[in-house]
Formats: sequence, structure tokens, C-alpha cells
Amino acid sequence: MPTSRARVAELVAGVSPCDELERTHRRSAADWIASGAPLYRTDPPDVPERHLVSYFVVVDDDRGELLLAAHRKAGLWLPPGGHVEPGEDPWTTVVRECREELGIPAVAHPLTGERPFFLTVTRTRGHGPHTDVSLWYVLTASAADVTAYTEEEFSAIRWLTPGQVLREPPETLDPHMHRFTRKLGDWCDVGHSRRVRGSSRATDG
Repeated sequence: MPTSRARVAELVAGVSPCDELERTHRRSAADWIASGAPLYRTDPPDVPERHLVSYFVVVDDDRGELLLAAHRKAGLWLPPGGHVEPGEDPWTTVVRECREELGIPAVAHPLTGERPFFLTVTRTRGHGPHTDVSLWYVLTASAADVTAYTEEEFSAIRWLTPGQVLREPPETLDPHMHRFTRKLGDWCDVGHSRRVRGSSRATDG
């Protein structure tokens, strides 16, 4: 069954902004969805001019690292992901693209589930510039399980700690990668505290 406009609006509304820019992007995305404008790319690379994208950031919790890929067309280190097909649920896009691009099943991180964690509205560069409304999901996987990637799209992959990501020059990454990484770090700190408190209560009981 095709995903409804209301479903996309609900996913956008469910993103908790980490800063004023994300709050602005969420409001822009909500207004765009409510306007009745087309949501999905129908003719690559730029028709319609604004359309939905699903990113996914794979995290290896044991190593404390996340995966970035060197995107051939963009010339940047980006999370994997892809355009949402017409009527497709953005999570279904993640499942499809994860299998196609990394050859592994998409496993939602337990602290986010199958819902977007971060949202950006970004003007692309290069041939056919357009605006991506991107929903960023967080997945969990062992780095040892990621043994291949689609070489048509990526020239390399790297596992980096959040600190290493933040030391990378911003111009070599997605323009919002540093912001995502800071939000992820804050969220992981909160999640760790919750797990510790939960374990303490279980022990006390």
C-alpha cells in the first residue's frame, strides 16, 4: 500500500530538533508536505526540484564508530542512502538501499527504531542541482559484517569515531555531517544514562 502524505508528515513531525537550523528545516519540510507539492523524484536528477531522500548511518556500538562512504558523484564522504521511490515508505528505502549498497540487512538501532533521527533540507551541487529533504536513520551493525559495497556509487568506505568525524574538514563531508555527529553523541550519552539507570533499577528490584 503506498505511503500517504500524512505518514511522511508524521515522520517529519516526530524528529526532535537538536538546534535552530534543524527546527527551521523541520518547519520547511512540514510546510512543503502540507502544500500538496510532489514528494518523490520521478525523473533523475532534478524532477521535481525538491524531493525525499533517506540516509542511513550505520553504527558499530562495540567499536564506537560509524560508517561513511566516498560518494563518486558528490565527491564527498556521506552516509549511504537513496531517493525515496514514489509511494515508498522512507524506512523501506533504507531497507532496500542498505541491501543494495552494503549487502547487509537494515537493523534499526534500538534507541531510535525504524524512525528518522535527524532531518535536513539541502541544496545539492554539480549536475542537475536540486533540493534534498533528507530523513536520517540510525542502524546498528558490526563492522566485520560490512565486507562489500557498491563500487558504482562509492569508491571507498571508512569507519570513524565521532571525534574523528568532527576532525574531518567540513568541506569533505555532507554539509550537515558534523551537526548529525554532535546530535548522535548527545543522544548516545542520554541513551547510555538511561540504560545504566534501567540496569540499576533492575538490580535494586
